[in-house]
Amino acid sequence: MHKAVFLDRDGVINRAMVRDGKPYPPKDLQELEILPGVSEALTLLKQAGYQLIVVTNQPDVARGTTSKETVESINQYLRDRLPLDEFRTCYHDDHEACDCRKPEPGALIAAAQQHDIALNKSYMVGDRWRDIEAGSRAGCQTVFIDYGYNEKQPEHVDYRVHSLHEAVLAILGEAS
Repeated sequence: MHKAVFLDRDGVINRAMVRDGKPYPPKDLQELEILPGVSEALTLLKQAGYQLIVVTNQPDVARGTTSKETVESINQYLRDRLPLDEFRTCYHDDHEACDCRKPEPGALIAAAQQHDIALNKSYMVGDRWRDIEAGSRAGCQTVFIDYGYNEKQPEHVDYRVHSLHEAVLAILGEAS
């Protein structure tokens, strides 16, 4: 069995666009900015033997405010520059009741089945309650990157940090 770190995209790997205290994805490649230290943090996880799987909700496609092509171009840009193994993107909105939209754990469970991943030895890193809930429901340990968004907060997290770098230190057991 393998181990993985599941990562949310916006706010974890790239900068989320915060408006009125709430995070939003970049609207295009021009707005995309990989957060400082992300490449180095992901490299440390790869060196420690973790598969790196991005699990991202992109409901703006279902809402008609962005195109699937735009989301895929952002994912490809990140894939080309960072040591990521896979992207699992949910394009649905809440009312579609799919099992791949976080907080549902379907995307994590499907990845675990496909790649022989032990979920109990894996982590979900996210910056929103939906990420943490999905990780918890899948049986992963959870790491919450707390930016103080003006929205619902996760009820329980295994680690609360302020950057992906801090998340990696917690995962690798180096946090003090």
